Formats: sequence, structure tokens, C-alpha cells
Amino acid sequence: MIVFGLALDEDSQMPILILKDTSEDIIFPIWIGAMEAMSISMALNKVAVPRPMTHDLILGILEKMETRLVAVEIISIHEGTYYAELVLQGETGERRVDCRPSDSIALALRAQVPIRVSEEVIALNKTLQKGAFQEVVTGEDSDKWTDILSKYSLDDLKYKM
Repeated sequence: MIVFGLALDEDSQMPILILKDTSEDIIFPIWIGAMEAMSISMALNKVAVPRPMTHDLILGILEKMETRLVAVEIISIHEGTYYAELVLQGETGERRVDCRPSDSIALALRAQVPIRVSEEVIALNKTLQKGAFQEVVTGEDSDKWTDILSKYSLDDLKYKM
């Protein structure tokens, strides 16, 4: 799967991450939070930041531990929630770590590794899909997503005590 774009659900005003299978033309939407959408958008647009963000930090830790992210997989759906795993390779072999799909995709984009979705999840998703989605990250409407993300400041993400 590839990241086809980000969209905004007109009813809920929640960001939607849209994955697409290049060979079969499968559209796979995942509703995500605004902060996750911002992180994914930053990776898609190759935005450089002066200090590592959380996803960059995770990849840096893996590198220092001589472990690499080889893929991310969306493995199941339960009660409307998708579950994903990071597929890691190190000297002790393959390891899998439970992860939110939005975080796994933010990592996959940064590490340039495959995004996989299980056949079971794809089949179930086809039965649940409704409506059309408007792509807003690329194309003529890319400014819409930029406007939404511009409301969020990196300063707002700092921990406050």
C-alpha cells in the first residue's frame, strides 16, 4: 500500500489517512487524530525540523540498537479500531511490536519501508466503505489541508507542567 493522501471527513471534521493499493486500486481509509495527521503530513512533505520529533526519535533509537524497521503491517480490526505492528529486524531475528496504524505509517514514511494490510482487513474494509473521499494533500485542494495543519503549532505540542 502507498499513502494516497490525507482527507477531511466532512461530517466529523476528522482527518482521514487514505492508503491505496497500486496494483488493485483498493482505497483504504483510516480516521486518525489531528496530531497524527500533522506528523504524517510532515513526513510526506519532507519537512525538516531542528530537533527530532517522536517518530524520528524512535527510528534513531532503533538505529543505535542495530535494529531496523523493515515494514509496517495493519493486521486486524476490532470494534472499528485498526491494529498494526512494526516489523523489526535485528541480530536476534524478526520482532513485532504493537503500534497504532497512524504511528506505524508515520514511521514507514520516514524509514521508506513497505506498508502492508492483511487480506482479512482489506476484505472487511471493503464491506464497511461508504461515501467518497476528497484528496486534500496533493492536487488542486492541497491548500485545505495546509490550512487545517497551520492551526497547529509545534509550540503547542510541548509538554506543559
